[in-house]
Amino acid sequence: MKPGSQATSPHRPVLYQEIIDFIAPSSPNFYLDCTAGAGGHSRGILEASCPNGELLSLDLDPTAVELTKVNLVEFGNRAHVCHGSYLDARKFLADLGRDQVAGIVMDLGLSSMQLDQAERGFSFRFDAPLDMRFDPTSGQTAADLVNKLDEQELADIIWRFGEEHFSKRIARQIVTNRPFATTLELANVVRSAVGRTRERQDQATRTFQALRIAVNQELQTVERAIPELIDLLQPKSRLAIISFHSLEDRLIKQAFRLASRDCICPPEQMVCTCDHQASVKVLTPHPVLPTEGEVNQNPRARSAKLRVVEKISFGMKAAGS
Repeated sequence: MKPGSQATSPHRPVLYQEIIDFIAPSSPNFYLDCTAGAGGHSRGILEASCPNGELLSLDLDPTAVELTKVNLVEFGNRAHVCHGSYLDARKFLADLGRDQVAGIVMDLGLSSMQLDQAERGFSFRFDAPLDMRFDPTSGQTAADLVNKLDEQELADIIWRFGEEHFSKRIARQIVTNRPFATTLELANVVRSAVGRTRERQDQATRTFQALRIAVNQELQTVERAIPELIDLLQPKSRLAIISFHSLEDRLIKQAFRLASRDCICPPEQMVCTCDHQASVKVLTPHPVLPTEGEVNQNPRARSAKLRVVEKISFGMKAAGS
């Protein structure tokens, strides 16, 4: 895909209207999009915050950064697009003279663009190098993991991040048949290890998910980032996160619940000694799901879940959370 190929008709991201409704962008506030993708949510926020709203859009994928720059070019100096991790959002904002924002959105997981780029190695629809890095300029690849880790380490990754019941069997077959260089080589060995199942999804799906999560340290990154991002919010501003699998959703739910409590001492402790104060109230006790119409138009939306919190001032009770 050439950068700019979607510029005239950008792909509408998952749960687009729900994100805009929760973030409620307005002028002249400043916003943060942690995962630019093709720039869909960034565009919506900039349009809704006309004429003077600004936004910082980040992404680890250089291709996504270039595409977002093209798709947001009409907004001029209101749009700031950078290659980098949302873990470093504070630094990027400081470079722009900002220390807080009026709303933050994160759309986790793979984009259709990444899945369709065979050379990235995210999908076993194509025979491609086993890469799977969000940032192809740094870090270990999936090939590094499957070719170097021992059997127990591989089984742990496939079980923890793929929730794959056949993780030990798969790890054993990987070690027996390595080295691996391409996606189809690995997928075929995984399918052989699993055998026939009654599930509709491909037998290699969970293993590929697990390796991608491990390569990009996705869960650790999200867990570290949430408290930092909450700290960047202005009072009454919101953090909205879209996840696509149960591991991420569970982590986000727990992190939001923790941040919404005034006391995090063990339940059996009679006197509070933690001095923890709630910093948010949870706006979505249950995740917001895509409508049937959206799923029909975009099957990728099927597994999406949106959770949102609102920043409160310290010392205020997070009622209803």
